[in-house]
Amino acid sequence: MASDSTAAKGERRARVTAPQLARLKRQGQPIVMVTAYDATFGRLIDEAGVDVILVGDSLGMVMQGHPHTLEVTLDQMIYHARCVRRAVSTALLVVDMPFMSYQVSPEQALISAGRLVQEGGAEAVKLEGGGREDAVRRIVSAGIPVMGHLGLTPQSVHEFGGFRVQARDEAAADRLRRDALALQEAGAFSLVIEGVPATLAREVSASLQIPTIGIGAGVGCDGQVLVMHDLLGLEDRFKPRFVKRFAELAEQVRGAVGAYAEEVRTRSFPGDAHSFAAVSAAAPEPPKAASGGGGYGPV
Repeated sequence: MASDSTAAKGERRARVTAPQLARLKRQGQPIVMVTAYDATFGRLIDEAGVDVILVGDSLGMVMQGHPHTLEVTLDQMIYHARCVRRAVSTALLVVDMPFMSYQVSPEQALISAGRLVQEGGAEAVKLEGGGREDAVRRIVSAGIPVMGHLGLTPQSVHEFGGFRVQARDEAAADRLRRDALALQEAGAFSLVIEGVPATLAREVSASLQIPTIGIGAGVGCDGQVLVMHDLLGLEDRFKPRFVKRFAELAEQVRGAVGAYAEEVRTRSFPGDAHSFAAVSAAAPEPPKAASGGGGYGPV
């Protein structure tokens, strides 16, 4: 939605909405989506000028330390969505529907989606898999935009036997094509395509009126999404093929905390510049409030 120069200058951008993503597709403007899970990174990512912020159930892996997303609950998604919501003023806020929050029935899916909007501040929800058209229709009928997700759907990790590239044979590819069209017809406003051959993702993207957002699906999608921890290099223990690290913050974090630890142990921190002097009884001066609303006490 905004150029890099606009974001860098801090100029105010128009708020991104679900219908605007379809316009970006028609204009040939790639859509930028990044995950966030808390207020601090939500604010920074929003200020960087992305179009969509996804509060992903990937938080089960990058925030909670699980090997997959299946243990994330609806209440946890609401909590993290609420944190991000407080900090985001421009990007469209999409929130994942976690495992078993929509699979039982369309009515359950509607109730779960409603909670993500009402309690979490979501502007749209995302659910995984084909064959979810009834749930999508039910949610959309209540006025809640729905983003689909096909290909490597992490909530099906046990069915797939791991995080494996999907739709490599023609039967599976044809099923993905049909599922994508069915989700569009059911009212989904966009579609994440994950972990499929680039040629297939390009073909599916060209066949749809709604925008596709790829992850591990090549450059032919209408946009791209990366998990924040991968993009920033905060997760450096492994690197999937589709990830590009645009920073190496893990090493910087270790270095900064190590430097802090060394200064504490050698008593070089805190110094006079980080300490408070006594106030003369003859000239009392009330402490000033900390700037920026950080709530860290007097300065």
